[in-house]
Amino acid sequence: MAPERWLFWHRRDLRLADNLGLAAAAAATPAVTGLYVLDPAIVADPLMAPARAWFLCESLRELAARWRAAGSRLLILRGDPAALVPLAAQAAGAAVVAWNREVEPYGRERDRQVAAALRGQGTRVLVDWDQLLVAPEAIRTGAGEPYRVYGPFLRNWRGQVEGRAARGAGSAGSLEPVAAPSGLLDLDPGALQGERASLWEALPRLDAMPSAEELGFSFSGADLCPCRPGEAAALSQLQAFADGGVNGGPLTAYEPGRNLPGEAGTSGLSAALSFGTLSPRQAWAAAREARALARSTEALTSIGVWEQELAWREFYQQALFHFPELADGPYRPQWRHFPWEDDPVRLRAWEEGLTGLPIIDAAMRQLNESGWMHNRCRMIVASYLVKDLIIDWRHGERAFMVRLVDGDLAANNGGWQWSASSGMDPRPLRIFNPSTQAAKFDPEATYIRRWLPELAHVATADLISGDIAPLERRGHPAPIVSHKIQQARFKALYAALPRG
Repeated sequence: MAPERWLFWHRRDLRLADNLGLAAAAAATPAVTGLYVLDPAIVADPLMAPARAWFLCESLRELAARWRAAGSRLLILRGDPAALVPLAAQAAGAAVVAWNREVEPYGRERDRQVAAALRGQGTRVLVDWDQLLVAPEAIRTGAGEPYRVYGPFLRNWRGQVEGRAARGAGSAGSLEPVAAPSGLLDLDPGALQGERASLWEALPRLDAMPSAEELGFSFSGADLCPCRPGEAAALSQLQAFADGGVNGGPLTAYEPGRNLPGEAGTSGLSAALSFGTLSPRQAWAAAREARALARSTEALTSIGVWEQELAWREFYQQALFHFPELADGPYRPQWRHFPWEDDPVRLRAWEEGLTGLPIIDAAMRQLNESGWMHNRCRMIVASYLVKDLIIDWRHGERAFMVRLVDGDLAANNGGWQWSASSGMDPRPLRIFNPSTQAAKFDPEATYIRRWLPELAHVATADLISGDIAPLERRGHPAPIVSHKIQQARFKALYAALPRG
């Protein structure tokens, strides 16, 4: 008797290795077919960045090849998942459709619709968490509430993660990554008969994953982007970053290397974690291995800081899961009344990297050309937009989403609300001085010169301060605002906000 056919529906888990939903499917039956639905609601979204379209398309090309190597196939459809996933299940004769859960409001509602349609036609559904080390429902305060502050969240989260990491491989809830499935049994479309054959022919199948250009996106920054698409590249980058803790890889110098945009001190894995070409368990396992081999206090500190960054990622995701209204506005209610000035000329200057402050303009140049920006610079440019230009943080959030290769609703929204002081942060009025930040984290102006080569001749001190003589600017604009004046103005507007 032929084994039961299952479908595994990929979304933000574009890999075969350590994919918990796929592993569960492969443990139940070798007859597993992969499915990806190119959803117009995502691909045609005005916020879809060309860099993300590139990363998605290239990752899916590799994923399809991996499915073939495992013995089966990745079925790629184009259309509405609510209609196509149930139709694909009928055509394939699938008894079960499995997938991994999501935190974003759109994805959760889409999944509810798909699950209802599948159950309505008699197809079973298997869903669980994969993109988080600790599920949102499993981490609560002592009062049973979701966490609103990172510090207490981190302590609870780390305790749970380390407890699970101590369990042996194969134990329930273990964090040990699982191998990719192999020896799968492919679906033979030629053997389909009757209604199933007709349904199969009716599926809007793509014989091959189109390129980003074929989908209407133009991205010329692939060579500049540190995030590399595909499962193989993600694992290679993780290995190079973690380096086993032996040869002094970037992970063992992550603190302070992570804050120096002129150096290659970060992992470059943000897009891999967002798209799921890498699992958080693989990232955690690499950190654990590096910790076991580390031989200095500095290395151990650096590894711990990177683990905290993984926790920040999960904090923002659990926040969006429990408070989906964060996607639409500020967490702190008084910010709904802030009198933003929203000068469109200043906003455009910020977006185009023409504010006259070299550290701001270099960061925006990096974003516009590579589809990525160093995290320290994300904080600097966000603070500048909100608290120097006095522009609503949501304009910045949108500007990032239409450009970032790692644009992730939870992380991007969380980061912008942190910078704007409108989010879950016990220190609500944080203001960065751009020149002070540049002096501290790019003291030789290495990063500034990299992205603003037209100003490479300018003295380092002037590049950091932005106080550049007109002739030295060679067409680059003078600062459009004074930080000292704008900081005072912002504080006065904040002080006048209604409380309560």
